Amino acid sequence: MPTLRTNDAELFYEEAGSGEPVLLLHGLGSSTLDWAPQIEALKGSYRVIAMDARGSGRSRDLLKPGGPFSVAQFAADAASLLDSLGAAPAHVVGLSMGGMTAFQLAVDSPRCVRTLTIVNSGPELVPRTRIELRAFRLRRIISRVFGPKGMGKMLAKRLFPKPEQEDLRKLFRERMAANDKRAYIASQEAIIGWSVLERIGGIDAPTLVVASDQDYVPVAVKEGWARRMKNAQVRVVADSRHALPIESPEKLNPVLSDFLGRHRARAGA
Repeated sequence: MPTLRTNDAELFYEEAGSGEPVLLLHGLGSSTLDWAPQIEALKGSYRVIAMDARGSGRSRDLLKPGGPFSVAQFAADAASLLDSLGAAPAHVVGLSMGGMTAFQLAVDSPRCVRTLTIVNSGPELVPRTRIELRAFRLRRIISRVFGPKGMGKMLAKRLFPKPEQEDLRKLFRERMAANDKRAYIASQEAIIGWSVLERIGGIDAPTLVVASDQDYVPVAVKEGWARRMKNAQVRVVADSRHALPIESPEKLNPVLSDFLGRHRARAGA
């Protein structure tokens, strides 16, 4: 099991393939396991690296296993991993919490980022309306009372609502239930209220914003902040929801491969 000890954490990661490095960053309550379809699709052309954030999957904080954590901490861990593996700059791909980590990495350590791919995420998670505040409050209550297992039960049908997606619902519930409750809550708290929105105008890396048409955050909101960036484009994926990499890899993988292919380094560069 490959691990890296850095920043008082033991970070689990996986590697496959060779070529320009691609770093995959997962969402809240997830792990490298959810990137399996993308690893398989990309490893023939790229050096694919997937890591578990501290407190998630098989990674852990050595001093404070139950947190508190921060997005800046997650990004510093990612930078340390890339440096340790000689993989910077990398094409950085992040889903949800992983997208937030990718944004933080891009503004804190731009030398680590060749391109950004942000999947169903954004540069901030700040509740601004009563509906948003109520939704965040509900998730906090469920996490504390029922733990990640209860959260998994609540979200499974929303993320995978189709009758033929029962296997995905079951898999999602199982993977959520495997989370440590304290570490999951600490990760949840790390992203609520986080923002680098005022800094994204300084990101030079080519950026792909992948937006599911039925994600929690409307496409129009993502298009709004993408316009604040120097070199960002938005691709909308129809009939898809938040957990796009495992729900519809057949839709995400071609979009991802096309973007990465157009931004590979020229020979000799």
